[in-house]
Amino acid sequence: MANKLRLGIPKGSLQDATIALFKRAGWNIYADGRSYFPSIDDVEIECMLIRAQEMARYVEHGVLDAGLTGIDWVVESGLEVSSVTTLTYAKQSRRKVRWVLAVPESSGFEKAEDLEGKIIATELVEVTKRYFAQRGVTVKVEFSWGATEVKPPMLADAIVEVTETGSSLKANHLKIIDTVMESETHLIASKAALADTWKREKVESIALMLRGAIDAQSQVGLMLNVKRADLNAVLAVLPALNSPTVSQLSDSDWVAVNTILEERTARDVIPRLKAANATGIVEYPLNKVVL
Repeated sequence: MANKLRLGIPKGSLQDATIALFKRAGWNIYADGRSYFPSIDDVEIECMLIRAQEMARYVEHGVLDAGLTGIDWVVESGLEVSSVTTLTYAKQSRRKVRWVLAVPESSGFEKAEDLEGKIIATELVEVTKRYFAQRGVTVKVEFSWGATEVKPPMLADAIVEVTETGSSLKANHLKIIDTVMESETHLIASKAALADTWKREKVESIALMLRGAIDAQSQVGLMLNVKRADLNAVLAVLPALNSPTVSQLSDSDWVAVNTILEERTARDVIPRLKAANATGIVEYPLNKVVL
């Protein structure tokens, strides 16, 4: 029987973003909405959709060899799994999410200590308990099955909720008074899987390609032509991951320059390159950047 890696894909809010990330990394995952076993165009991988909250449990128990989940749920579970790589992406953005302590705007609460004896609703129960215990504040932490933002002030005095932008909290007239923890997606694996040479190499290969796809999201490639006499002026403008690649053109007076830079800097760099006598400037997207 051929080797197989059992890989958990997070079902729910991260599902579409994860499948899109795998596509950029070179794998096509097909989930039809009815099956918990999406297909993938790699005969060495078997996929299973698992909620991010449960991923660490099934990886630690050996049902899955590896999976993608937020580090918040790994910490919450208290289980022993290995983080292979961090992958900073979320449902709406390419940044970390925050679990925040939020209270009604009109409550008068300004800090965690003001909540002594109060009820806190959250999905992140164990982390929240530790947060208040470390501050010596006695509260009642209740598990929330969802729609946590609507519970204060009738069903809870405060909440600990995950947010990317804070817009949902504001819409429900809540204010953030502290950050309980930051989280980002991790590729995790079981210790047993990493002890198996083939599985470890497969997991590390997946990590490499996913990491490359993540890193490429904020980068663009830039190529241009310039007279050799103006090369130093052009190179002085260019930032680069390492050093720009300079290639001789058929005309010995001209060279081609190829480099990678942050996409957000391109709008400032390109006019400066033009002013330095660069020509034929082409900006192009990248699928993966592997350092």
